[in-house]
Amino acid sequence: MLASMPIHVAILLFPQLTQLDLTAPLEVLSRLPDSRVDLVWKHRAPVRASCGLQLLPTASFDECPQTDVLFVPGGGGGADLLADTEVLAWLTEQGRTARYVTSVCTGALVLGAAGLLEGYRAATHWAFMDLLPLVGAQPLNARVVVDRNRITAGGVTAGLDFALRLVAELGGEVFASGIELGLEYDPSPPFQCGHPDRAKPALVAAARARLAPMVARHREALCSREPA
Repeated sequence: MLASMPIHVAILLFPQLTQLDLTAPLEVLSRLPDSRVDLVWKHRAPVRASCGLQLLPTASFDECPQTDVLFVPGGGGGADLLADTEVLAWLTEQGRTARYVTSVCTGALVLGAAGLLEGYRAATHWAFMDLLPLVGAQPLNARVVVDRNRITAGGVTAGLDFALRLVAELGGEVFASGIELGLEYDPSPPFQCGHPDRAKPALVAAARARLAPMVARHREALCSREPA
């Protein structure tokens, strides 16, 4: 059964995010009836994703009401947020009262830096799983992890799985199933190597090497934070 109350979703928008982390869940969440989805950043000027796509915030931090669903996507620009006191303070405040606190990919590390994953099981992109304990989270190798009112997902494409799971929590499995069918979400990856558990070792090694600088940036930012 669909929730009888309107639902507000606040999505953190930030420079150099991975657009699919945001836009895939946005497509699903925007289909909730009586919902309002805000893309929230420090200001209303366009924000450029890592792929070059410009996204327009719909609310600033000051304009955003207390939300029902707090959602943080990931991307390379997230490393700059790990010590950004303005961003972390906003997340902490919103997370205190949100019905659901959620993330996709490295957005989990940003939630963790705001103190919102302490003692929770969580997922993130496979290359960054070792960083979750630095924010007090317990890594769980799963596409989507639900621990009480925290819902976190793996990298990028896991955002669709996450959003459908969240919609099922909010509006029921039948409604979420209708969205899955309407979007023709029936994946059949051509190479069956989207996770290290299935990819050849040489391919995993090459991917880890390519991602190593980004992982190092996040690790350095987390380790250099001032104690809470």
